[in-house]
Amino acid sequence: MICSLDQDTRSNYGAGLLRFTQYCNSCNIPEADHMPASENLIAAFAASHAATTSDKTLNNWLAGLHFWHTVNGATWQGADMLRAVRCSFAKMRPPITIEALCILYDNLNLQSSYDVVVGAVTLTAFWSCCHLGELTIRDRNFFDALKHVSRSVLPLSINSLPDESRTQYTSFHIPWSKTTKELDPLKALSLHATVNSGIPTYVPLFSYKTSLGWEPLTKTSFMFFPSMPGHAFRIGGTTELLLQGINPDVITVQGRWTSWAFLDYWR
Repeated sequence: MICSLDQDTRSNYGAGLLRFTQYCNSCNIPEADHMPASENLIAAFAASHAATTSDKTLNNWLAGLHFWHTVNGATWQGADMLRAVRCSFAKMRPPITIEALCILYDNLNLQSSYDVVVGAVTLTAFWSCCHLGELTIRDRNFFDALKHVSRSVLPLSINSLPDESRTQYTSFHIPWSKTTKELDPLKALSLHATVNSGIPTYVPLFSYKTSLGWEPLTKTSFMFFPSMPGHAFRIGGTTELLLQGINPDVITVQGRWTSWAFLDYWR
């Protein structure tokens, strides 16, 4: 079962097990009570980190603890009490807005290979309601062609809808898992393909030229640029499409949801 986890997940789960063990030791919890952990212990562990740890990180830690119980055939006691604690640390993320995108684009240098790739990822994530993890990678050594989009999808084919609007669109396969002229993701992608041409096809799609060759745009590097939570683009794109009157069924397909849970994002 452990071999079925990718490297990022193993790292996140391992961090959760370490934090749980440290918490138990700090509270003098006997090792025999670490597994199976009682509902009170699991909830207390989660509550102890709720104020200082992001909900995403804490959920990863709890998932790792749950997985470790499963691997060892131990009963998982995380139930009603843990759900109550989770509700207390689940924070609503702010959405990226059209105004914020305009400010960003006004400050991009479209002659810079790095700025161009930042713009392409920004608009693709926003209008496609993508997770940043679907478009960017953790670092250069974590690229996996079976999970991440590579430059082999270039050149992109631009198509038009067969209706009166003739709205243009393009698509590319993510292995894992109506716009203004200024914020057109197709133009941003086309500019990225032009400015950052000549890069090998086997590298991440959103890679850019450097003086030494090329570099992939990592999630960390990208998030430093706009200084916003990564989920904000998915939330912002969903909100904008809803405000434009797009049918929720279309948004369900666009964001690859299995339900209308995304309506919670409507601010």
